[in-house]
Amino acid sequence: MFTSVLMIEKPLTSVDVDFVTTLHGDDPVSFFVLMQPRGDQDRLLRAIDDVALGELPEAIREGDEPEGDAARGPARQALEYSLDQLRKRGSQAVGRLIDDHPLDVLRSVVEESGADEVIVLTAPHFVEEFFHRDWASRARHKVGVPVLKLFAHNE
Repeated sequence: MFTSVLMIEKPLTSVDVDFVTTLHGDDPVSFFVLMQPRGDQDRLLRAIDDVALGELPEAIREGDEPEGDAARGPARQALEYSLDQLRKRGSQAVGRLIDDHPLDVLRSVVEESGADEVIVLTAPHFVEEFFHRDWASRARHKVGVPVLKLFAHNE
């Protein structure tokens, strides 16, 4: 069985689930999903990304989004929903919220699970990507397995 560590920052859409579960054709895939509660990323960078994508209303609403402890409940629901969707597609799936630095947790999960790859599925983060400070760019130097960067879809 192929094992993928999937890093996400919002619930998986049906398009995302279809895509990640078919990446390896008919081979069975097991997922270990890591999700970081919203607010552990920089609000200013999220707003800049929204502006760069032409989503001005989203940039204005950044200050209204729950952060820190208030974001844990919605993140837990998003993680459970995503795990359920992966399982409905026939994949094995477990996961956890990330409380610590995401790349340190990622490295330990890759080692513990014997993962074959890491898939980073996030919205575009132009500022971080430009400076190679996004999860995928930094993970490539830490985990010792291939890292695939994909952009999440909206439904």
